[in-house]
Amino acid sequence: MADHDKEVAPAQSRAESRHELHQELPIDFPDPFFRSLHRIIRFAIRVLAVLMVAVILWGVGDVVYIIYDRLIAPPFLLLNINDIFFTFGAFMAVLIAVEIFINIRLYLGTNVFPVQLVVATALMAIARKVIVLDFDTLTPMYLIGIAATTLALGITYWLLQQGNQYHG
Repeated sequence: MADHDKEVAPAQSRAESRHELHQELPIDFPDPFFRSLHRIIRFAIRVLAVLMVAVILWGVGDVVYIIYDRLIAPPFLLLNINDIFFTFGAFMAVLIAVEIFINIRLYLGTNVFPVQLVVATALMAIARKVIVLDFDTLTPMYLIGIAATTLALGITYWLLQQGNQYHG
């Protein structure tokens, strides 16, 4: 075994044993000032993950409350179409929060920025917007903007899928 191989192997095993996956924010950065800033940022991202879980739980409670509130209002145990769309919007908001949590977890846990997941989250967010659109108050330009955004995100997601087929 060459001397170079002996030097590389221990360095790799040290990084693997510390589970240092996000190389942009290394814990063992040579400059102590930036090393401490990296730790602060990693802590802040963990705080964001905890807060996102709280938002998800709050959102689930909100969905339960919305359904309960709509069902006890006259006419009893019936939902009109607006109630259903409002409930769908609340469901989608919770699902988007779950996707954002997954983005945060993947950001902390891997070296790869999950571009496809971020685009899928944005696509889900625009789909939620489309589901709850109030066509009585929309301007044509707003609708064109929503359509263009949806189309651009859909094409981007499709292109990312095609690229993954060739690299996977």
